[in-house]
Amino acid sequence: MFDVEKLVRPGFAAMRAYTPIRPVDILSERFGVPEERVIKLDGNENPYGCSPCVKEALQRYAHYHIYPDPEQKVFRAALAGYVGMGEDYLIGGAGSDELIDLVLRLFLEPGDSVINCPPTFGMYPFCTEICGGKTVDIRRRGDFSIDAGAVKKAVDSRTKVIFVTSPNNPSGNITAEKDILDLLETGVVVVVDEAYYEFSGVTVAPLVARHDNLIVLRSFSKWAGLAGLRVGYGIFSPRLAPYLMKIKQPYNINAAAQVAVLESLKDIENLRAVVRKLIAERGRLFEKLSELAFLKPYPSQANVILCSVSGGRAHKTYEALQKAGIFIRYFDTPVLKDCIRISIGKPEHTDAVIETLKKVE
Repeated sequence: MFDVEKLVRPGFAAMRAYTPIRPVDILSERFGVPEERVIKLDGNENPYGCSPCVKEALQRYAHYHIYPDPEQKVFRAALAGYVGMGEDYLIGGAGSDELIDLVLRLFLEPGDSVINCPPTFGMYPFCTEICGGKTVDIRRRGDFSIDAGAVKKAVDSRTKVIFVTSPNNPSGNITAEKDILDLLETGVVVVVDEAYYEFSGVTVAPLVARHDNLIVLRSFSKWAGLAGLRVGYGIFSPRLAPYLMKIKQPYNINAAAQVAVLESLKDIENLRAVVRKLIAERGRLFEKLSELAFLKPYPSQANVILCSVSGGRAHKTYEALQKAGIFIRYFDTPVLKDCIRISIGKPEHTDAVIETLKKVE
């Protein structure tokens, strides 16, 4: 008989799978809510969707039967204008998730370690385990800031990568540039994930030109409404970028995603206007949540708001919102078991959330 367990890499059988979010049609079927009534605030997605120019360009594009440019030349040239750095600093990925995986493949030997600062994005330990590495967790402080001193103390000869998300997911706070500079002094690769950069306007990208061990990752999923097309990019030292280009899949950004990015960058002012609307709605949602006695929302510079829920009622609150067709994120982890995370939606989504939460209260 074929024995899968003997052939699968040791450790994968016991490995915990990443918990993804579900698309609208699946949520509709599972919870018996018509698709048009689903309020999806669990994935940090842009509720306004992509630029209308993207939809038109995707309809016009005539070369879906041809492989996309493996060197991403047009993509990177357009991106250079947006980022303000040369093309030799830029590499696109099938979402920033792919770039996280590629960075770890590049640097990790089996048994090497990666420093993670939870609570944060769950892909870092997930990808580390897949690549045969060991995750060392240095927990964030009560205000969700990183403890740079503790991170530095944890660095040893097997430490290869440090991950920092800024603004952080799920807490929405940024990491001070001085802390990033402090971590760069270790000589270890520091990956600053700026997937929510457009909602904060705070970046350490200019530091890449002076620090070969700094990597900045970004995404088109949130601000540009391209989550379904899976496209992100990384800002790398020109000394490091060629290695990533060498090990990436040749056609890792599909043709539709490349077209969508080019059109998004042409329609940048309209997309920035949408971001401003979401930032304004973030402020309104925060104020409304602050008025509810059983919730404590944390200030955010991302497109999410994390709330602690008193009385151990986080999961019950999550379920009550589900019954109303409102889907948010609940994290079944020791650090976040009393918390819920709400993505920023349209004004009518905020109104529906607050109305339901008042009933819960």
